Amino acid sequence: MTTLTLPRNGFFARLTFWKVVFWALMAAGLYATFVRFYYGLGAVSNLSDAFPWGIWIGFDVLCGVGLAAGGFTLVAVVHIFNIERYKPILRPAVLTAFLGYLLVIFALMFDLGRPDRIWHPLIMWNPHSVMFEVGWCVTLYTTVLFLEFSPAVFEKLHWKAPLKAFRMISVPLMIAGVILSTLHQSSLGSLFLLVPHKLDKLWYTPYQPIFFYVSAIGVGLAMTIFESWHSSKAFKRQLEAPLLASLASVLAVVQTTYFAMRLMDLQNRHAWGLLTDNRPETALFLLELALIALPLPFLFQKRVQSNPRLLYWAALCVIFGFITNRLNVSVTGIERASGVAYIPKWTEVAVTMAIIALGFALFRLAARHLPVFEEEEDKEETKAYSQNRIGLKVA
Repeated sequence: MTTLTLPRNGFFARLTFWKVVFWALMAAGLYATFVRFYYGLGAVSNLSDAFPWGIWIGFDVLCGVGLAAGGFTLVAVVHIFNIERYKPILRPAVLTAFLGYLLVIFALMFDLGRPDRIWHPLIMWNPHSVMFEVGWCVTLYTTVLFLEFSPAVFEKLHWKAPLKAFRMISVPLMIAGVILSTLHQSSLGSLFLLVPHKLDKLWYTPYQPIFFYVSAIGVGLAMTIFESWHSSKAFKRQLEAPLLASLASVLAVVQTTYFAMRLMDLQNRHAWGLLTDNRPETALFLLELALIALPLPFLFQKRVQSNPRLLYWAALCVIFGFITNRLNVSVTGIERASGVAYIPKWTEVAVTMAIIALGFALFRLAARHLPVFEEEEDKEETKAYSQNRIGLKVA
């Protein structure tokens, strides 16, 4: 009997489980992309005139913009409040935010009926529209994120002149980025103030813009913990445990404030009675509140803050609570009023999963070829400098 032996250094030897998953997701996403742009929205999605916004808006855009909020949060901490000790985790957060916004824009191309006209709001102004403000702010903030991350490229290419020019404008640029992100994070919540008769009473509140903004700050901090954990595993780096423990303390305060605001809103609107209704919306609303409340007792504990694994799971719970909220507001809360039942077609999910996989791949590619982790770069330069000095002394 002959046995098939695969070469150890061949193609199959380089395959891993996650590479197989990645290429499978990309293949499914490419197929769905072909169907979308060749046959149209009706062939690839379960969207309709009665229910025009599905997971491509609810998850890819609303969640994507919020999950990328770590960039403006860390920029404000380091460059505006001048807390320099968080600088080692700033550049990865900015890269995550930049890729997040690029992928949000990319995802929007699938949802728009005429994606070739995505530039129209920038030229054909409608200053009375919330979407006009969101479109301009997202465009400008994506540009700011590109500029904020550009020093990593300049350092890699050893371009000293552009790096010097960036440092001259860095402070106003950072302030502009924080302002722009603040505006559109809250304005995404303002969109749902326009549909008082369509959005379920569990979620319709005049404080929705504030809730969107505060929850974005919280999930931005959680995403920084999430990204740091995975970067340390993927690139064999030491985890910045003291910094993440400090972030966890801030995250605990932000999430507690957010949870208290949500309960006070229910009280002010006399909406507690809605929680007794036996509906799917009630169950999903309670799940959302549970996911917000669950990590709070743990985030305040020093034992959890000093344990990277426990802290990671607490941050993951915050992220899932955020995603549940955004999907509830944009999908669950509007479905009943639309009169139709919306279940995403598998090709819709394939596009979303492919975009997520692409985001991970792009981050990995950038981290491998650019000085994303500043602290390690500084340590290597210091070590090389010290060795050169010792060599000179010995000589």
